[in-house]
Amino acid sequence: MTWRGRLLAGLAALGVLLAAVAGIAWVFLSNTGYWPGSSMTTAWETRGDGGAPEHGSHHAWLVGDTVVRARYDAVTGFDAASGRMRWEYLPPRRADICATSASADGSLVLIAYGERGEDAYGSAVEAGKGCATVAALDLADGRELWRTARRPATGGLDDGDGVLAAGGGLGVVLDDGEDARAVRAVELRTGTPRWTAAVPTGCVPGQVAIAPKDVLAVLTCGDELKLSAFDPADGTERWTVPLDARRGVAADATAAFTSVEPIVLRVDEGGRGVDAFLAFGPDGRPGARIESTGDRYGSIRSVSVADGRLFARTSGGRWGLLAAFDLATGEELWQTGLGGARYTVSGLHAEGGRVMAVMSSAKYGDALHVFDAATGDEEEDRAFRDGIGPVQDLLPYKDLVIAVRSGGNVKPFSAYERW
Repeated sequence: MTWRGRLLAGLAALGVLLAAVAGIAWVFLSNTGYWPGSSMTTAWETRGDGGAPEHGSHHAWLVGDTVVRARYDAVTGFDAASGRMRWEYLPPRRADICATSASADGSLVLIAYGERGEDAYGSAVEAGKGCATVAALDLADGRELWRTARRPATGGLDDGDGVLAAGGGLGVVLDDGEDARAVRAVELRTGTPRWTAAVPTGCVPGQVAIAPKDVLAVLTCGDELKLSAFDPADGTERWTVPLDARRGVAADATAAFTSVEPIVLRVDEGGRGVDAFLAFGPDGRPGARIESTGDRYGSIRSVSVADGRLFARTSGGRWGLLAAFDLATGEELWQTGLGGARYTVSGLHAEGGRVMAVMSSAKYGDALHVFDAATGDEEEDRAFRDGIGPVQDLLPYKDLVIAVRSGGNVKPFSAYERW
Protein backbone atom coordinates (compact mmCIF):
# COMPACT_ATOMS: atom_id res chain seq x y z
CA MET A 1 0.00 0.00 0.00
CA THR A 2 1.37 3.40 -0.94
CA TRP A 3 1.80 6.15 1.62
CA ARG A 4 -1.22 7.92 0.14
CA GLY A 5 -3.34 4.81 0.64
CA ARG A 6 -2.10 4.36 4.20
CA LEU A 7 -2.94 8.02 4.93
CA LEU A 8 -6.46 7.64 3.57
CA ALA A 9 -6.97 4.43 5.53
CA GLY A 10 -5.71 6.11 8.69
CA LEU A 11 -8.02 9.08 8.19
CA ALA A 12 -10.96 6.76 7.61
CA ALA A 13 -10.16 4.83 10.79
CA LEU A 14 -9.85 8.08 12.72
CA GLY A 15 -13.21 9.22 11.37
CA VAL A 16 -14.82 5.96 12.49
CA LEU A 17 -13.24 6.32 15.92
CA LEU A 18 -14.41 9.93 16.28
CA ALA A 19 -17.92 8.98 15.18
CA ALA A 20 -17.97 6.17 17.74
CA VAL A 21 -16.76 8.51 20.49
CA ALA A 22 -19.39 11.10 19.50
CA GLY A 23 -22.08 8.42 19.50
CA ILE A 24 -21.06 7.20 22.94
CA ALA A 25 -20.95 10.77 24.24
CA TRP A 26 -24.41 11.44 22.82
CA VAL A 27 -25.80 8.34 24.56
CA PHE A 28 -24.50 9.53 27.92
CA LEU A 29 -25.01 13.30 27.53
CA SER A 30 -28.14 13.76 25.41
CA ASN A 31 -30.48 13.59 28.40
CA THR A 32 -28.26 15.57 30.79
CA GLY A 33 -28.44 19.07 29.30
CA TYR A 34 -24.74 19.03 28.42
CA TRP A 35 -25.07 18.25 24.71
CA PRO A 36 -24.53 21.40 22.57
CA GLY A 37 -27.47 22.33 20.38
CA SER A 38 -30.06 20.27 22.24
CA SER A 39 -29.99 21.54 25.82
CA MET A 40 -31.65 24.10 28.09
CA THR A 41 -29.66 25.89 30.79
CA THR A 42 -30.93 27.99 33.68
CA ALA A 43 -30.67 31.75 33.04
CA TRP A 44 -32.24 32.88 36.33
CA GLU A 45 -34.64 31.83 39.07
CA THR A 46 -36.69 33.70 41.62
CA ARG A 47 -36.51 32.83 45.30
CA GLY A 48 -38.70 30.03 46.60
CA ASP A 49 -42.04 30.79 48.24
CA GLY A 50 -43.14 29.60 51.61
CA GLY A 51 -46.23 27.47 52.00
CA ALA A 52 -49.44 28.96 50.61
CA PRO A 53 -52.92 28.30 51.96
CA GLU A 54 -55.36 26.70 49.57
CA HIS A 55 -57.62 29.72 49.30
CA GLY A 56 -56.81 32.71 47.13
CA SER A 57 -55.90 33.36 43.52
CA HIS A 58 -52.69 32.21 41.86
CA HIS A 59 -52.03 33.78 38.48
CA ALA A 60 -49.19 34.96 36.22
CA TRP A 61 -48.91 37.51 33.42
CA LEU A 62 -46.12 38.56 31.04
CA VAL A 63 -46.50 42.28 30.34
CA GLY A 64 -43.79 43.83 28.19
CA ASP A 65 -40.51 43.04 29.92
CA THR A 66 -42.11 42.30 33.30
CA VAL A 67 -43.32 38.90 34.46
CA VAL A 68 -45.84 39.11 37.30
CA ARG A 69 -47.06 36.62 39.88
CA ALA A 70 -50.25 36.98 41.94
CA ARG A 71 -50.56 34.92 45.09
CA TYR A 72 -52.85 35.09 48.12
CA ASP A 73 -50.49 37.49 49.93
CA ALA A 74 -48.95 39.70 47.21
CA VAL A 75 -48.62 40.61 43.56
CA THR A 76 -44.95 40.76 42.53
CA GLY A 77 -43.27 41.95 39.34
CA PHE A 78 -39.89 40.66 38.12
CA ASP A 79 -37.59 41.74 35.29
CA ALA A 80 -38.17 39.11 32.59
CA ALA A 81 -34.55 39.33 31.40
CA SER A 82 -32.82 38.94 34.77
CA GLY A 83 -35.37 37.76 37.33
CA ARG A 84 -34.68 40.79 39.53
CA MET A 85 -37.69 41.84 41.61
CA ARG A 86 -38.96 45.22 40.41
CA TRP A 87 -41.92 45.84 42.72
CA GLU A 88 -44.33 44.23 45.14
CA TYR A 89 -47.94 45.08 45.89
CA LEU A 90 -49.32 44.02 49.27
CA PRO A 91 -53.03 44.02 50.09
CA PRO A 92 -54.04 45.70 53.34
CA ARG A 93 -53.11 43.99 56.57
CA ARG A 94 -55.15 40.84 57.31
CA ALA A 95 -56.56 40.79 53.76
CA ASP A 96 -55.88 38.04 51.20
CA ILE A 97 -56.09 38.24 47.42
CA CYS A 98 -59.00 36.02 46.41
CA ALA A 99 -59.57 36.72 42.67
CA THR A 100 -57.85 38.23 39.65
CA SER A 101 -58.75 38.96 36.05
CA ALA A 102 -57.48 36.16 33.80
CA SER A 103 -55.75 38.50 31.37
CA ALA A 104 -54.27 41.98 31.38
CA ASP A 105 -55.50 44.89 29.27
CA GLY A 106 -52.19 46.40 28.27
CA SER A 107 -50.51 46.55 31.67
CA LEU A 108 -53.71 46.81 33.73
CA VAL A 109 -55.43 44.02 35.70
CA LEU A 110 -58.09 43.73 38.35
CA ILE A 111 -57.64 41.97 41.67
CA ALA A 112 -60.05 41.40 44.52
CA TYR A 113 -59.16 40.91 48.16
CA GLY A 114 -60.99 40.32 51.40
CA GLU A 115 -60.72 39.27 55.02
CA ARG A 116 -61.52 36.00 56.68
CA GLY A 117 -63.01 36.05 60.13
CA GLU A 118 -61.19 34.71 63.18
CA ASP A 119 -62.40 32.57 66.04
CA ALA A 120 -61.64 33.27 69.69
CA TYR A 121 -58.24 31.59 69.31
CA GLY A 122 -57.13 33.64 66.31
CA SER A 123 -57.62 30.87 63.73
CA ALA A 124 -59.12 31.74 60.32
CA VAL A 125 -62.76 30.80 59.80
CA GLU A 126 -65.09 31.19 56.82
CA ALA A 127 -67.29 33.93 58.30
CA GLY A 128 -65.71 37.29 57.50
CA LYS A 129 -66.00 40.23 55.13
CA GLY A 130 -65.48 38.04 52.08
CA CYS A 131 -63.96 38.92 48.69
CA ALA A 132 -65.36 42.42 48.95
CA THR A 133 -62.81 44.91 47.55
CA VAL A 134 -61.72 45.32 43.92
CA ALA A 135 -58.56 47.20 42.93
CA ALA A 136 -56.93 48.00 39.59
CA LEU A 137 -53.16 47.49 39.32
CA ASP A 138 -50.69 48.75 36.74
CA LEU A 139 -48.33 45.82 36.26
CA ALA A 140 -45.64 48.08 34.81
CA ASP A 141 -44.83 49.42 38.27
CA GLY A 142 -47.23 47.78 40.75
CA ARG A 143 -49.24 50.95 41.45
CA GLU A 144 -52.81 50.67 42.69
CA LEU A 145 -54.89 53.00 40.50
CA TRP A 146 -58.21 52.82 42.37
CA ARG A 147 -60.36 50.56 44.51
CA THR A 148 -64.08 49.99 44.92
CA ALA A 149 -66.46 47.78 46.89
CA ARG A 150 -67.91 44.52 45.59
CA ARG A 151 -70.77 42.38 46.92
CA PRO A 152 -69.29 38.92 47.61
CA ALA A 153 -71.20 35.64 47.60
CA THR A 154 -70.23 34.70 51.17
CA GLY A 155 -68.11 35.85 54.08
CA GLY A 156 -65.37 33.47 52.94
CA LEU A 157 -62.71 33.93 50.26
CA ASP A 158 -63.93 31.25 47.88
CA ASP A 159 -65.54 33.35 45.12
CA GLY A 160 -62.58 32.42 42.93
CA ASP A 161 -61.73 33.30 39.35
CA GLY A 162 -64.38 34.37 36.87
CA VAL A 163 -65.72 37.24 38.97
CA LEU A 164 -63.39 39.83 37.37
CA ALA A 165 -62.39 40.63 33.79
CA ALA A 166 -60.26 43.29 32.08
CA GLY A 167 -60.17 44.23 28.41
CA GLY A 168 -61.01 46.90 25.87
CA GLY A 169 -60.49 49.65 28.43
CA LEU A 170 -63.13 48.14 30.71
CA GLY A 171 -63.05 46.47 34.08
CA VAL A 172 -65.97 44.08 34.63
CA VAL A 173 -67.03 43.05 38.12
CA LEU A 174 -69.51 40.34 39.10
CA ASP A 175 -71.46 41.30 42.22
CA ASP A 176 -72.54 37.99 43.68
CA GLY A 177 -74.51 38.88 46.81
CA GLU A 178 -77.79 37.09 47.41
CA ASP A 179 -79.74 40.36 47.20
CA ALA A 180 -77.97 41.87 44.18
CA ARG A 181 -76.30 39.66 41.56
CA ALA A 182 -75.18 41.86 38.70
CA VAL A 183 -72.53 42.41 36.03
CA ARG A 184 -71.21 45.95 36.03
CA ALA A 185 -68.49 47.74 34.11
CA VAL A 186 -66.11 50.55 35.05
CA GLU A 187 -63.40 52.51 33.28
CA LEU A 188 -60.38 50.32 33.84
CA ARG A 189 -57.89 53.15 34.36
CA THR A 190 -60.05 55.38 36.56
CA GLY A 191 -62.73 53.15 38.13
CA THR A 192 -65.49 55.48 36.90
CA PRO A 193 -68.79 53.53 36.70
CA ARG A 194 -69.98 52.84 33.14
CA TRP A 195 -73.03 50.57 33.24
CA THR A 196 -74.81 47.62 34.82
CA ALA A 197 -75.68 44.90 32.31
CA ALA A 198 -79.28 44.31 31.25
CA VAL A 199 -79.36 40.63 32.27
CA PRO A 200 -82.37 38.76 30.83
CA THR A 201 -85.37 38.48 33.15
CA GLY A 202 -85.24 35.35 35.30
CA CYS A 203 -81.47 34.92 34.90
CA VAL A 204 -78.58 35.55 37.30
CA PRO A 205 -74.95 35.93 36.19
CA GLY A 206 -72.04 33.66 37.06
CA GLN A 207 -68.66 33.71 35.30
CA VAL A 208 -67.69 36.85 33.35
CA ALA A 209 -65.15 37.51 30.58
CA ILE A 210 -64.36 40.12 27.93
CA ALA A 211 -64.12 39.15 24.26
CA PRO A 212 -62.80 41.55 21.58
CA LYS A 213 -66.28 42.91 20.85
CA ASP A 214 -68.47 41.68 23.72
CA VAL A 215 -68.71 41.36 27.46
CA LEU A 216 -69.64 37.74 28.18
CA ALA A 217 -71.36 36.06 31.11
CA VAL A 218 -72.51 32.56 31.95
CA LEU A 219 -76.08 32.85 33.27
CA THR A 220 -78.27 30.62 35.39
CA CYS A 221 -81.76 30.88 33.93
CA GLY A 222 -84.13 28.73 35.94
CA ASP A 223 -82.77 25.19 35.79
CA GLU A 224 -80.46 25.81 32.82
CA LEU A 225 -77.12 27.50 32.05
CA LYS A 226 -76.89 29.96 29.17
CA LEU A 227 -74.28 32.22 27.59
CA SER A 228 -74.98 35.91 27.13
CA ALA A 229 -73.17 38.77 25.38
CA PHE A 230 -73.49 42.46 26.25
CA ASP A 231 -72.53 45.62 24.36
CA PRO A 232 -69.28 47.02 25.89
CA ALA A 233 -70.57 50.55 25.28
CA ASP A 234 -73.71 50.44 27.43
CA GLY A 235 -74.29 46.88 28.73
CA THR A 236 -77.25 46.20 26.43
CA GLU A 237 -77.93 42.49 25.89
CA ARG A 238 -76.89 41.44 22.38
CA TRP A 239 -77.72 37.76 22.49
CA THR A 240 -78.37 34.91 24.90
CA VAL A 241 -78.10 31.26 23.89
CA PRO A 242 -78.32 27.90 25.67
CA LEU A 243 -75.01 26.15 26.21
CA ASP A 244 -76.50 23.06 24.58
CA ALA A 245 -79.39 23.90 22.25
CA ARG A 246 -80.66 20.30 22.05
CA ARG A 247 -80.62 19.10 25.67
CA GLY A 248 -79.71 22.13 27.73
CA VAL A 249 -77.08 22.17 30.48
CA ALA A 250 -78.23 21.82 34.09
CA ALA A 251 -77.93 24.85 36.34
CA ASP A 252 -75.67 23.00 38.80
CA ALA A 253 -73.09 22.13 36.10
CA THR A 254 -69.68 23.79 36.09
CA ALA A 255 -68.89 26.14 33.19
CA ALA A 256 -65.74 28.23 32.81
CA PHE A 257 -64.19 30.24 30.00
CA THR A 258 -61.25 28.52 28.35
CA SER A 259 -60.87 31.17 25.64
CA VAL A 260 -62.62 34.36 24.49
CA GLU A 261 -61.18 34.53 20.95
CA PRO A 262 -62.76 32.29 19.83
CA ILE A 263 -65.28 31.77 22.64
CA VAL A 264 -64.72 28.36 24.27
CA LEU A 265 -66.22 27.11 27.52
CA ARG A 266 -65.34 24.02 29.51
CA VAL A 267 -68.66 22.51 30.61
CA ASP A 268 -69.11 19.53 32.93
CA GLU A 269 -72.43 18.17 34.20
CA GLY A 270 -70.72 15.70 36.50
CA GLY A 271 -71.26 12.50 34.52
CA ARG A 272 -74.95 13.23 33.86
CA GLY A 273 -74.66 14.87 30.46
CA VAL A 274 -72.31 17.33 28.78
CA ASP A 275 -68.61 16.87 29.51
CA ALA A 276 -66.91 18.83 26.74
CA PHE A 277 -65.34 22.01 25.42
CA LEU A 278 -68.03 24.04 23.65
CA ALA A 279 -67.17 26.71 21.05
CA PHE A 280 -69.41 29.61 20.01
CA GLY A 281 -69.26 32.10 17.16
CA PRO A 282 -69.16 35.87 17.78
CA ASP A 283 -72.96 35.94 17.29
CA GLY A 284 -73.54 33.13 19.80
CA ARG A 285 -74.02 30.48 17.13
CA PRO A 286 -72.93 27.04 18.43
CA GLY A 287 -69.62 25.85 17.00
CA ALA A 288 -67.43 22.86 17.65
CA ARG A 289 -68.01 20.43 20.48
CA ILE A 290 -64.91 18.60 21.65
CA GLU A 291 -65.66 15.82 24.11
CA SER A 292 -63.35 15.58 27.12
CA THR A 293 -62.92 11.87 26.38
CA GLY A 294 -62.56 10.11 23.03
CA ASP A 295 -61.69 6.72 21.59
CA ARG A 296 -58.59 8.06 19.83
CA TYR A 297 -57.15 10.31 22.51
CA GLY A 298 -58.41 9.18 25.93
CA SER A 299 -59.17 11.92 28.49
CA ILE A 300 -58.21 15.58 28.10
CA ARG A 301 -56.09 16.79 31.03
CA SER A 302 -55.14 20.35 30.06
CA VAL A 303 -55.61 22.63 27.05
CA SER A 304 -54.26 25.72 25.34
CA VAL A 305 -56.09 27.69 22.63
CA ALA A 306 -54.40 29.57 19.76
CA ASP A 307 -54.95 30.25 16.06
CA GLY A 308 -58.48 28.80 16.02
CA ARG A 309 -57.35 25.48 17.46
CA LEU A 310 -57.58 23.74 20.80
CA PHE A 311 -54.42 21.88 21.77
CA ALA A 312 -54.99 19.21 24.40
CA ARG A 313 -52.74 17.11 26.57
CA THR A 314 -54.52 13.81 26.92
CA SER A 315 -54.10 10.60 28.87
CA GLY A 316 -55.19 7.33 27.35
CA GLY A 317 -54.05 3.99 28.72
CA ARG A 318 -50.28 3.96 29.27
CA TRP A 319 -49.54 6.72 26.78
CA GLY A 320 -50.04 10.46 26.89
CA LEU A 321 -50.84 12.30 23.69
CA LEU A 322 -50.83 15.84 22.37
CA ALA A 323 -53.79 16.41 20.06
CA ALA A 324 -54.98 19.41 18.03
CA PHE A 325 -58.66 20.13 17.28
CA ASP A 326 -60.23 22.58 14.84
CA LEU A 327 -62.53 24.90 16.81
CA ALA A 328 -64.67 25.55 13.72
CA THR A 329 -65.54 21.89 13.11
CA GLY A 330 -64.38 19.94 16.19
CA GLU A 331 -62.27 17.73 13.91
CA GLU A 332 -59.11 16.21 15.34
CA LEU A 333 -56.31 17.50 13.11
CA TRP A 334 -53.35 15.56 14.45
CA GLN A 335 -51.98 13.79 17.49
CA THR A 336 -48.53 12.79 18.64
CA GLY A 337 -47.19 10.68 21.49
CA LEU A 338 -45.80 12.26 24.67
CA GLY A 339 -43.36 9.71 26.05
CA GLY A 340 -45.22 7.12 28.07
CA ALA A 341 -46.21 6.08 31.55
CA ARG A 342 -42.81 7.10 32.96
CA TYR A 343 -43.30 10.73 31.91
CA THR A 344 -45.26 13.57 33.49
CA VAL A 345 -46.29 16.28 31.02
CA SER A 346 -46.97 19.86 32.14
CA GLY A 347 -46.82 23.47 31.02
CA LEU A 348 -48.77 23.09 27.77
CA HIS A 349 -48.53 26.42 25.89
CA ALA A 350 -49.50 27.38 22.33
CA GLU A 351 -48.42 30.63 20.71
CA GLY A 352 -47.05 31.90 17.40
CA GLY A 353 -47.58 28.67 15.45
CA ARG A 354 -45.80 26.49 17.99
CA VAL A 355 -46.89 24.27 20.87
CA MET A 356 -44.56 23.50 23.75
CA ALA A 357 -44.65 21.31 26.82
CA VAL A 358 -42.31 19.95 29.48
CA MET A 359 -41.86 16.19 29.80
CA SER A 360 -40.45 15.04 33.14
CA SER A 361 -39.13 11.60 34.06
CA ALA A 362 -37.36 10.42 37.21
CA LYS A 363 -35.22 8.16 35.02
CA TYR A 364 -34.62 10.26 31.89
CA GLY A 365 -34.75 13.78 33.29
CA ASP A 366 -36.75 16.78 32.06
CA ALA A 367 -37.02 18.01 28.47
CA LEU A 368 -38.67 20.78 26.48
CA HIS A 369 -40.61 19.54 23.45
CA VAL A 370 -41.77 21.99 20.77
CA PHE A 371 -44.18 21.05 17.96
CA ASP A 372 -45.41 22.73 14.80
CA ALA A 373 -48.96 23.82 15.61
CA ALA A 374 -50.20 23.18 12.07
CA THR A 375 -48.80 19.67 11.57
CA GLY A 376 -47.75 18.28 14.94
CA ASP A 377 -44.20 17.71 13.67
CA GLU A 378 -41.62 17.92 16.44
CA GLU A 379 -39.29 20.89 16.02
CA GLU A 380 -37.25 20.68 19.22
CA ASP A 381 -36.35 18.17 21.91
CA ARG A 382 -34.05 19.80 24.46
CA ALA A 383 -32.96 18.38 27.80
CA PHE A 384 -32.90 20.65 30.85
CA ARG A 385 -29.54 20.65 32.60
CA ASP A 386 -31.26 21.38 35.91
CA GLY A 387 -34.45 19.67 37.00
CA ILE A 388 -37.52 21.77 36.20
CA GLY A 389 -40.31 19.57 37.58
CA PRO A 390 -44.03 20.08 36.88
CA VAL A 391 -44.94 23.61 35.80
CA GLN A 392 -48.21 25.51 35.44
CA ASP A 393 -47.33 27.39 32.24
CA LEU A 394 -44.49 28.31 29.88
CA LEU A 395 -44.02 31.93 28.77
CA PRO A 396 -41.74 32.60 25.78
CA TYR A 397 -39.80 35.86 26.22
CA LYS A 398 -37.23 36.80 23.54
CA ASP A 399 -34.71 33.90 23.63
CA LEU A 400 -35.88 32.65 27.01
CA VAL A 401 -38.58 30.22 28.10
CA ILE A 402 -39.98 31.17 31.52
CA ALA A 403 -41.50 28.38 33.60
CA VAL A 404 -44.41 29.36 35.87
CA ARG A 405 -45.18 27.48 39.11
CA SER A 406 -47.82 27.96 41.78
CA GLY A 407 -48.56 26.59 45.20
CA GLY A 408 -46.44 26.36 48.33
CA ASN A 409 -42.67 25.84 48.59
CA VAL A 410 -41.93 26.45 44.90
CA LYS A 411 -39.90 28.98 42.91
CA PRO A 412 -42.62 30.92 41.07
CA PHE A 413 -40.47 31.63 38.00
CA SER A 414 -37.42 30.05 36.37
CA ALA A 415 -36.04 31.19 33.02
CA TYR A 416 -34.18 28.89 30.66
CA GLU A 417 -32.11 29.52 27.53
CA ARG A 418 -31.16 27.25 24.66
CA TRP A 419 -27.59 25.90 24.66
